[in-house]
Amino acid sequence: MKIECMTNQGLIRLLLDETTLQYTVDAEGVLWQSDAQVPPTYTDAVGQHLFAELTAEFSPVQNGVGCGLCSVYSKGQKPLFETYVWIEQASGVVRFEWIPLTECGITSVSWPAPFAFAADRADWYTLIPNGQGLLLPNDWPEPLTRLPFDGMFLTHGCYMPWFGQVKEGAGYIAIAETPWNGRLKIDHPAPGAATAAVIWDASLGQMDYRRILSFSFRRNCDYNDLCRIYRVYVDEHGLTATLKEKAARLPSVEQLVGTAFVHTGIKTHVDPDSSFFDPQQPDKNNHLTIFAKRQEELEVYKKLGVERLYVHLDGWAQPGYDNQHPDYLPACKEAGGWEGMRALADSLHQQGYLFGIHDQYRDYYEKAPSYDPAYAVQNVDGTHPGHARWAGGPQSYLCASQAQYYVRRNFQEILAHVPLDGAYLDVFTCNEGDECANPMHRMTRRDCYEYRRQCFDWLLAHGILPSSEEVSDWSMRSLVFCHYAPYAFQLEAPDAVRKGVPVPLFNLVYHDCVIIPWMMDKYPGIDHMLYALLNGGAPYVRRDPAYVGIDGAFAGEEIPVEEAVERAKTVCRLHQQVAMEKMQAHRFLDGSYDRQEVLFETCGVRVDLKAGTYEIFEV
Repeated sequence: MKIECMTNQGLIRLLLDETTLQYTVDAEGVLWQSDAQVPPTYTDAVGQHLFAELTAEFSPVQNGVGCGLCSVYSKGQKPLFETYVWIEQASGVVRFEWIPLTECGITSVSWPAPFAFAADRADWYTLIPNGQGLLLPNDWPEPLTRLPFDGMFLTHGCYMPWFGQVKEGAGYIAIAETPWNGRLKIDHPAPGAATAAVIWDASLGQMDYRRILSFSFRRNCDYNDLCRIYRVYVDEHGLTATLKEKAARLPSVEQLVGTAFVHTGIKTHVDPDSSFFDPQQPDKNNHLTIFAKRQEELEVYKKLGVERLYVHLDGWAQPGYDNQHPDYLPACKEAGGWEGMRALADSLHQQGYLFGIHDQYRDYYEKAPSYDPAYAVQNVDGTHPGHARWAGGPQSYLCASQAQYYVRRNFQEILAHVPLDGAYLDVFTCNEGDECANPMHRMTRRDCYEYRRQCFDWLLAHGILPSSEEVSDWSMRSLVFCHYAPYAFQLEAPDAVRKGVPVPLFNLVYHDCVIIPWMMDKYPGIDHMLYALLNGGAPYVRRDPAYVGIDGAFAGEEIPVEEAVERAKTVCRLHQQVAMEKMQAHRFLDGSYDRQEVLFETCGVRVDLKAGTYEIFEV
C-alpha cells in the first residue's frame, strides 16, 4: 500500500509492504526503509513473537489533518492491536502509533522496526541522548549494544526521549511522545552499521494505552537542527521553563548565575549490611567532620576572592549519609547539632554565599523508624523491589505518591532551625520512574514523574532552589540546577574506552532552562574544565565524593586550592555571561573531534581537547 502527502515540509510518500511489513518513507527524495533483518515483534508470557505471525488487515486513512495506513493484527478471530502510521499535513511529521485493542498479556512491543543504516562512513551517525549526549559514527571502532538503565527514556540512559540519525546530511529525529515506558535499543556491534529502535514496555503489567513515536525528516540537517526541532516540540508541549522565567518566580535563581560549587559532607556511616561495608578496614565505614570545621574550611574561598559560592552539604543529619531516609532528622548531634548547622549557614550567608543540603525521598531504608512496606513500591506480583547497595543497608523504594508528604514534614522542621537556599532531592532525575501496584496508592511511571516534580514545586513555593542528581526532560519546568549533567564518559574511569563522540545534545535543547555544575578534574590528556567552558556551565571548585570510584569520583591530578579557584573563576565569568542564553550551535573544527566550537547568543568558545587550550570570543 502506498500513500503520499504534500506537507509544509515537502512531499512525503509512505509505502507498506504487506508481506514483509516493511515501511519505506520517501521524504523529499531521501529514502528511509525498515531494516528487513530486524522485524517488529511483541513479547508475552510465552516468549517473543513476530507481527508477521498474526493475521493483518490493511486500510488507508484520509482525514482533515493528514493521511495514513491502518493495520489491524488479530490472532484467530481476536483483534490484538493495530498500528496507525500517518503523515500530518501541517508539520510533515510521520507518526507511528501502536494501539492496543484488547488486553492479551503482551508485556513489550518492539515497533516500529529500525531503519536500515549500514555504511562504513563517519558522515552516517546516530544521535543518542545518553547523559549530556553521544554521537555514534557508523565507522566508530568500539561496539555499543546497551545503554545505561537499559536505555529507558527519562533516565541517565536517555535524558530526553528522542534519538536521531543522519546520513550524508539528510536525517530524522524520532520523538517518543509517550516516553514513560519506552526505552532506546542501540545496536552497533562493529563498524559499518547501527540500528536504533524503541521498545515499549507494559505499565503495571498491561499495554493499556497508545504508544507514539513521531519522525521529523529533513533533507539537509545535522544534530544542531534536530535539537532545534526538539526544542520547538518541548516548547509547544509546555515542557520548558527558562531560567529567566524561574527567576521571576524565585529571584534567588539569579544568585546561582556565575556561582562556583562546593560539594562536601559531615557524617559517613556505612551499615554492616551495606554492600559498601568493609570489615577489613573499619575506619573507612565511619567518618565525622563537625560543622565548625567545615565552616573554617569554607571561609578560605572568600579570602581567595571567590565572590559567589554554593555549598552542598551531604551527611548533615544524625543517621549519616544515605541512612534511614526519609526519617533523617535531626542535624548530627556529635557534629554540633542544629546550632552548629545554623552557625555554618549563617557564616556562609554573611559571606554572600548560598547553602543547600542533600536529601532523599526515593530510597526507603528498612532501618528508618517509620519504615512500613505498605508504603513501599509494590510490584504487580505483590513483592517489593529492594537491595542493600548504599551506605544505609537494606532498602526498598518509597512510593512517590508519598514523597511530597515527607518533604513537607521534614522541611518544615529543618526551616525552623536552619535557613536554606537550596535542596538536592537525590536520584529523582537520574533513575527511572517507579510503578506501584498497591491499590492504596497505585502509581504509573507517568504518575511518578509528576509526584517527583511536585516535590520540586513545593521547594520553589517556599523559596528553596530545587536540585537533583542529573537532569531529565520531565523536570525542566521546575528544576533550577543539578549535581551534574555530564557526558557518559565522565562517569567512567579516565582510561575507559569511549563508545562514541560526546556532543552537548541536552544543552543544545535546554541550556537556558537549568544551571549545570561541571566537574573540573584533570587526568592525563583530559581536562574537564574545557568541557565546562564548552557547555557554558558552572564550575565545581571542590567536589568530595560520597562514594569513591563511582559516579565520576576517580583520583586525578592534585590541583592546589589556589589554582582550583583561579580555574573556577574563569568558568564563572563565562557562566555569568551565558547562563540564561540558548546554546545556538556546536560544531567540530577541521574535521577533528578534539577541536570544537560552541556559539551562545553573545559569545562563543573554542577548545582544543588534545592541546588543552581554549578561546572565548565575542559574536
